[in-house]
Amino acid sequence: MTEPLDPRRALVADAACAPSSHNTQPWRFRLTDDAIELHADRTRRLPVNDPHDRELIISCGAALANLVVSAAHHGLTPAVDLQRGDDPDDLATVTLTAGELTGDDRLWRAVRTRRTQRKPFLDRAVPEDLLASAVAAADRPAVWTHVLDASHRAAFVDLVATGDHVQFEDPNWRRELAAWLRPRRRGDGLPVPVATGAMTRFMVTHVDLGRRMGKSDATLAATAPAVIVLGTERDDPMSWIETGRALQQLLLTAAAEGVQAGYLNQPCQVDALRPRLAALIDRPHPQVVLRLGYPARPIPPPARRPLGNVIDAPVHLDDVRAVP
Repeated sequence: MTEPLDPRRALVADAACAPSSHNTQPWRFRLTDDAIELHADRTRRLPVNDPHDRELIISCGAALANLVVSAAHHGLTPAVDLQRGDDPDDLATVTLTAGELTGDDRLWRAVRTRRTQRKPFLDRAVPEDLLASAVAAADRPAVWTHVLDASHRAAFVDLVATGDHVQFEDPNWRRELAAWLRPRRRGDGLPVPVATGAMTRFMVTHVDLGRRMGKSDATLAATAPAVIVLGTERDDPMSWIETGRALQQLLLTAAAEGVQAGYLNQPCQVDALRPRLAALIDRPHPQVVLRLGYPARPIPPPARRPLGNVIDAPVHLDDVRAVP
């Protein structure tokens, strides 16, 4: 007789739809009798791009936010307990009890329709009320959200371009990026066509593309309908988890209305630039920078690892869901 499907696996599948740096998907989940544990997977870290695992933990925080949204959709009440033990990889335990269906599935549907936009947005403003709703959705203790003022846009564009130059000058950073340029069938990384993938990885590894990428990303930064910076009062793992939760709530609220996001995190990733971004907007510890807008055409779904690869428990073949 076939065992009944464990509904918690559906929650994990939704959690794994979260965004992550280089699409590394650096999370693992453990199912217990009444809970789902979220763990950082340090085997998927980016030691050059993210030496302190700051973005890795932010990504896990975004996955946690998805899990909570999915639980409510499935009629479960989630209670989140952050970092209960001494293990730094043990990020959260979500205890699940029977609850009521929320009746509002907009955010849950957005879990599967949220995309990362790497191309320019349409020349169309994001409505002020939608922008305000997205910012309000990111409201979490100790996390601040700042909509970049037009008067600061030119200085921010310069920070983005400078960040590209600094990163691409580093051969170790280029090698790390190239290692995560992968065919879509791999289920992770930044997708490149099979036919041109080897050449693309060779170019990224051996050629300093900082000037070209700086110009391209500067255009994205200058023309973005809206730019939002998320940051925290403290700069520690607990703050990074909360940043990820706030980020994902913002992304889902925007995606529910057809607005997607791209990332301009260079000023947060380069140590010398992060204080300059903080000074520009007069806020401490910037963590993530987003550009928001309407895509010109549908964005393909991101590659995702098989569900069995992120759950620390046996997965039956009839229990694995495809994750778009």
